Amino acid sequence: MIRRHIFYVLVENRSGVLARVAGLFSARGFNIESLSVAETENTDVSRMTIVVPGDDKILDQVRKQLNKLVDVHECHDFSVEAQDIISRELILCKVNASPAQRGEIVEIANIFRARIADVGLETLVIEATGEQEKIKALLKLLEPYGITEVARGGRVCMKRGKSDENHAVMALA
Repeated sequence: MIRRHIFYVLVENRSGVLARVAGLFSARGFNIESLSVAETENTDVSRMTIVVPGDDKILDQVRKQLNKLVDVHECHDFSVEAQDIISRELILCKVNASPAQRGEIVEIANIFRARIADVGLETLVIEATGEQEKIKALLKLLEPYGITEVARGGRVCMKRGKSDENHAVMALA
């Protein structure tokens, strides 16, 4: 069955590790939909959040192979292991905004608890965070104004609960 897998991988924070991890997916023909990497509270370790669509059985093999890489401390598939996760995405969206339209666009941003990050002569840049469905809904409402540019940070995921009970995972996606 094809579905979206959310992997989090704790790796050594050094050159070449990202390429090796991403290479495991690309070598098997998987497209990475979202990839986020950031240093953890320990500067020697980075956390990766990787979103990949694919067959459960094959991606389980990829997870096992990731765990065998020397630079990988641990790898988990949130899609299988944890239904109780917090997931967020960051987006910057530049929208055409004449002075007459700005009030409407600001109201839409407020509804989604987004903020205006920049005001240009004919544009607004909106910054928003939230679950993927929230981001999609915001973009749909902004479409009629003319979206000129979108930058998405990818997904960030974390298990709920105490850090010592289960590893808190956060990597800007």
